[in-house]
Amino acid sequence: MTDERGRTGSHQERFVGEQDLTTWRTRLGRFLVRCARWLARRLGPHAALLVPLVVGLGIVVAMTVASAEVYESVMDQDDAAALDQPLLDAAMSVRSPALDALVTAYTHVGGVVWMPVLTVAAMLALAAARRSWTPVVLITVAAAGSLLMTVAGKPLIGRARPDLEDAVPPYEYSASFPSGHSLNAFVVAGIVAYLLVLRQRARLIRVLTIAAAAAFALSMALSRVYLGHHWFTDVLVSQTLGAAWLALVITAHRLHLTVRHRGGDGARP
Repeated sequence: MTDERGRTGSHQERFVGEQDLTTWRTRLGRFLVRCARWLARRLGPHAALLVPLVVGLGIVVAMTVASAEVYESVMDQDDAAALDQPLLDAAMSVRSPALDALVTAYTHVGGVVWMPVLTVAAMLALAAARRSWTPVVLITVAAAGSLLMTVAGKPLIGRARPDLEDAVPPYEYSASFPSGHSLNAFVVAGIVAYLLVLRQRARLIRVLTIAAAAAFALSMALSRVYLGHHWFTDVLVSQTLGAAWLALVITAHRLHLTVRHRGGDGARP
């Protein structure tokens, strides 16, 4: 089956609009492609995707530890943290019973029950539509890395949440950093948007897809601040970590596509 540009099957995944994802313009990018090609020759064609992802999971742990150190230093200096209390006060000033109920229902979408359900549903739908295992691999690894950062980060910092008297029930008692809702929403929405954009030819549709994913991630993060379940800096740094992990996953996929469809060092022909 072909699209209007004559691209067939998995070749469609090489392009976002007119941009070929298997072309690497920097020396670092071409070096990564050579490494991926070396892995593919020795370990099989899927090693170019799987090995970088496994290495990426190790990087995620290191990133979480490093961010914990930086985050702790920032908190000690009261720099970014100076925004926390004023923003919580602003959120408390606009609360109402109806709005509280609405935001609570919405934030449950990013919780431990509904977020996995939505993630699996999106993964299966994309896999069935593409008749490919790519969505299963990418979404599973992206979500696993996000969960790992959440689980590893909370005991590293152990930052207290806002006082219960300033929060909207139901209350939460785990450490405040990182915000699992914010981190998972960013990563899952981001990887789903990436997979959708790979098959969308119209620029407007791609823009709307990315905007919808960004709106979901941002609104989920803000809901945590509004409800008093996290400080603003918790959700801010959580989404920064999510962006870094998402970039690693997408880079690994690009390396896989490059080795599979182009070979060589990924330079522009």
